[in-house]
Amino acid sequence: MMENLIGEAHRPGRIEVVCGSMFSGKTEELIRRMKRAKFAKQRVEIFKPTVDTRYSDEDVVSHDQNAIHSTPIDASGAILLLASDIDVVGIDEAQFLDDGLVDVCNELANKGVRVIIAGLDMDYKGVPFGPIPALCAIADEVTKVHAICVRCGALAYVSHRLVNNDHRVLLGEKEEYEPLCRDCYQKALKEERK
Repeated sequence: MMENLIGEAHRPGRIEVVCGSMFSGKTEELIRRMKRAKFAKQRVEIFKPTVDTRYSDEDVVSHDQNAIHSTPIDASGAILLLASDIDVVGIDEAQFLDDGLVDVCNELANKGVRVIIAGLDMDYKGVPFGPIPALCAIADEVTKVHAICVRCGALAYVSHRLVNNDHRVLLGEKEEYEPLCRDCYQKALKEERK
């Protein structure tokens, strides 16, 4: 037990990525890890893209309404300016940030900061999304979380868009997206083509 507490309080710099489809618990896991770091008396700072205003302009909020205060940013470079003297940096909805996030996270980890990133690994078309694939490649740890397919109950693979909109970024909830497994996603695509 004591080893776990010591390990949590004295972790070296590292990058942890939590990725998956919508409704899979990515933000919930980020909040859990950040609260745990706070409990271990570490200095933490959480960032999110300013574009993410679904539940709150400033707080990171999960679909289950768990929340933690964050600092909204327009570009990844702001993290370096705002994260001095921080032990743990959390970043939510990282797929909406620029590709410079990879270098920012590497720089922080190399300075001994624990960086925890949550984001969609694929967009609604099943295409790798933003800096998440590159972050997965350089991460010390990657946790892929899964929602449950709303059509068959299997593990979800992708966030299927329910509304007719071709913009890659469309903030939404259950009215706009549903988690689907690979098989149900392929069936949904065939239905849409008819």
